[in-house]
Amino acid sequence: MRDYDEATSFLGDWGPFQLTIFFLLSASIIPNGFTGLSAVFLVAIPEHRCLVPDSANLSQAWSNASIPWEERDGQRVQSRCWRYRLDILTNYSARGLMPGVHVNVSNIEKEKCLDGWHYDQDVYQSTVVTEWDLICNNDWKVPLTSSLFFLGVLLGSFVSGQMSDRFGRKKVLFATMAVQTGFSIVQVFSVNWEMFTVLFLIVGMGQISNYVAAFILGAEILGKSVRIIFSTLGVCIFYAIGYMLLPLIAYFIRDWRTLLMALTVPGLFCIPLWWIIPESPRWLLSQGRISEAEEIIRRAAKKNGVTPPDVIFSPSELQDLKDQSHKAYTFFDLLKTRNIRIVTFLSILLWMIISVGYFGLSLNTPNLHGDPYVNCFLSAIIEVPAYIIAWLLLRNFSRRYSTSSTLFLGGVVLLFIQLVPQHLSILSILLVMLGKFGITSAFSMVYVYTAELYPTVVRNMGVGASSMASRLGSILSPYFVYLGAYDKHLPFVLMGSLTVLVGIFTLFLPETHGMPLPDTIEEMLRVKGFKYKKGFKKGTKLQKQSNGNLKVLSNTAL
Repeated sequence: MRDYDEATSFLGDWGPFQLTIFFLLSASIIPNGFTGLSAVFLVAIPEHRCLVPDSANLSQAWSNASIPWEERDGQRVQSRCWRYRLDILTNYSARGLMPGVHVNVSNIEKEKCLDGWHYDQDVYQSTVVTEWDLICNNDWKVPLTSSLFFLGVLLGSFVSGQMSDRFGRKKVLFATMAVQTGFSIVQVFSVNWEMFTVLFLIVGMGQISNYVAAFILGAEILGKSVRIIFSTLGVCIFYAIGYMLLPLIAYFIRDWRTLLMALTVPGLFCIPLWWIIPESPRWLLSQGRISEAEEIIRRAAKKNGVTPPDVIFSPSELQDLKDQSHKAYTFFDLLKTRNIRIVTFLSILLWMIISVGYFGLSLNTPNLHGDPYVNCFLSAIIEVPAYIIAWLLLRNFSRRYSTSSTLFLGGVVLLFIQLVPQHLSILSILLVMLGKFGITSAFSMVYVYTAELYPTVVRNMGVGASSMASRLGSILSPYFVYLGAYDKHLPFVLMGSLTVLVGIFTLFLPETHGMPLPDTIEEMLRVKGFKYKKGFKKGTKLQKQSNGNLKVLSNTAL
């Protein structure tokens, strides 16, 4: 029986039909670049200090002295969460006493910001933080806001695959686009932090679901050669374009509600795509809807100017496809043998740490020295060469060494940041961007590498489990950023150390470049550095590959 690619090969690779699908599906990813990292500006924390109301009737001298000074990042700055007791200051001011002359201000009792805060508006006119005072005793809500969005991403990744398998790629793509856009609009009118975060969680579910649906739809409609470019460059580059547009839009719109509405509106432009993007013919065939699948392929042939055969899928082939039965595999098969257990553990660890580094660095851009809009744009634009380098490495070099080397690059430069003198802030930013470059390249490559490590029978489950680990990493990443409030270098030290460590672990994985994909668990390439002799049955044969990998030739459990 011919496979789908062979049966539809008459369409060619880069006809008008494929180009249309490639660019429209890639363009549908752009709003995900807005939404995925919009918290950088929506939940930004401007400079703030305790509000001293005019009703206190303080003299100018006592008003200037009302906020204590403290040490922060090696500099003396005004406290963000404390002020001197206002009733005492009012008494001193009424008596005509002068701070520092008649009164030692440092001996005055302190109190919390009982009248609220004064927020600096030089950078942000308003954010979610200033709207509901998510600072001081409530500062734990800031990382939780981003983590709940990523929790939505995790929940969405649970259901998106099953939904698209049941209802179709196209329906799920546009339904989840509607969820993302519709709930973002409702989010604009949030009346409290609780409402905002619940809606943010739902938006996260819609965001990942339409991303996955677009990814699957493109991979199934496009031919083999175009599919690789779509999966690596198309989706990733257009996501980066959305990410680059985020700081540009935020620069001109400094109010969070208006900004969120501006980031939501582009999703409405995807509505006309319903009449242009077709359903996946592969999915229609799997559902027995043969005439619909053939109609889509014939329309594609007409658009490409080619003549389709009279019979695209013969009845005998379709019957063979229908009659094929496969053994059902479960998640526990990822733990069946020692070899696949180690691969699963290393893959989960790899994805989780990469995700912590990627989202941690992305969310931390407002905390870097200099203009937060410029820093965010640099963080976005560095992804374009990172994706291109990843694509070139995947085409020409070892998967193991390519992934490990980019992780080493990203991790080591992050560790160097703590050694940079404070007056060389530009060098610190350069190192952060270089670290983002390395981690982003590794993130792009790990999708392909993981898919090649697992055998056909559990490949989707293996990649799915790793992807879920990535979502857990993204949930944790805001708390790495939060640690910067205690020591600005601590997030970089932690992320850099973990990235270097997982880069070392990657070297234990087998090499897959130029190797045939394994079909069964027994055919998997062996993890390096572990002994398996006791696990082999008598008569087991191993074949040494040209790159040093050992492949099991007989059916035996490791």
